[in-house]
Amino acid sequence: MPISCTIENRVAEIVFDHAPVNAFDSETWNRLPKIISEAARNEDVHCILIRAEGRGFCGGVDIKEMQAHPERIPHLNRGNYLTFKAIHEAEIPVVVAVHKFVIGGGIGICGASDTIIAADDAFFSLPEIDRGAMGGASHMSRMLPLHKVRAAFFTGGNIPAQEAYRLGAVEKVVPRADLETEARAFAALVASKSRKALVIAKEALNGLEARDVDRGYRWEQGFTLEMYMHEDSQKARDAFVETGKAAKF
Repeated sequence: MPISCTIENRVAEIVFDHAPVNAFDSETWNRLPKIISEAARNEDVHCILIRAEGRGFCGGVDIKEMQAHPERIPHLNRGNYLTFKAIHEAEIPVVVAVHKFVIGGGIGICGASDTIIAADDAFFSLPEIDRGAMGGASHMSRMLPLHKVRAAFFTGGNIPAQEAYRLGAVEKVVPRADLETEARAFAALVASKSRKALVIAKEALNGLEARDVDRGYRWEQGFTLEMYMHEDSQKARDAFVETGKAAKF
C-alpha cells in the first residue's frame, strides 16, 4: 500500500511511500479521501499530519496511466477533487510536511491544507502546461498571490521553499534532516488543544474565506478535461513519457 495511516498522541500521520516519485494512479487518488475523512472523524484525533518518504513529497498523477488509459481521466479527476475536498473540509486541522518536489496533485494537497512545514530543499510546481493538462491554480491561489500563481502556471516553473515562505505560504522552512521532527512537533502542539475548539475554529476559518477553493477547482477541472481531449495534450504526455521533457509546439 503506497499510503499508510497511524494514530498516536492525538495525531493521525498519513505517509506517502510509493516509489519512485509518489505519483499516484487513479485508484490511489480515489482511496485517499476515505483515509483522510476517517482520520478526521476519529474523536481521538485532534490533528492530521501528511508527509512522505522517498525522493520527494508528491509527483502528482501517474502520467503513464493517463497516456495509456485516457478513458480513466474522469475517474482520476474525481479522485483529485475528492482528496483535496476531504483535506479542506476535514473537521480538524491538516498539517503538511513537504520535501523536494511538490508537483501537480501535491500542490492541491498543500493548498487544501491548513499549515505547511517545508524542508529547505522543497519546491512547488505546476508543470501542467507541459503535460497536456490543466488544474491546480485554485489551490495554489490559496497559498500565493495571484500574479505569482499565473507566472508559475504559464511557465511550469518552480517556487523554492524560501520564496514560498517569504510570500506567506509556508509556516516554517527547516533543514531536510529535521523535517519529520519539526512537523511532528508542530502537529503535537495543535493536537494539544481541545478537539471541540479545533473543530469550531476550522469551520469558522473556512467560512471566512473569500473564495470557495473546492468550487474553483471544479471549475478548473472542466478546462482540464477540455485540454485532455485536444491532440496537443496527447503529444505532451507522449513526449514526457518517452523523453522526460516538454513537447515542442
